[in-house]
Amino acid sequence: QVQLVESGGGLVQAGGSLRLSCAANGRTFGSYRMAWFRQAPGKEREFVAALDWSGSSTYYTDSVKGRFTISRDNAKNTVYLQMNSLKPEDTAIYYCAASRLGYVSTSMTQYEYWGQGTQVIVSS
Repeated sequence: QVQLVESGGGLVQAGGSLRLSCAANGRTFGSYRMAWFRQAPGKEREFVAALDWSGSSTYYTDSVKGRFTISRDNAKNTVYLQMNSLKPEDTAIYYCAASRLGYVSTSMTQYEYWGQGTQVIVSS
């Protein structure tokens, strides 16, 4: 089992940047596929980005391609989401998730472990 703790959220103006971090406990972090999801007020939780155990394969939802970068440092048991050129529509609670599946998934149902979320607010 793995526990996830997100940090790095906050209030930023449109066009600004934030870097979210997700710290995991456990000695098997490197074996998990990791992802970020987000949930805006009144909307369903949606996929943002994911990567495989090594970080060499990454996946993004279309709306963040070219602006967000997901990465991981297995030595630090941490996954990151660098968010640049932020827009008001990026405002949401951002959740880190971990999966033991042998492939990267964009579906919420394939992730067994979730963090508590970190709030991102982008003002116009």
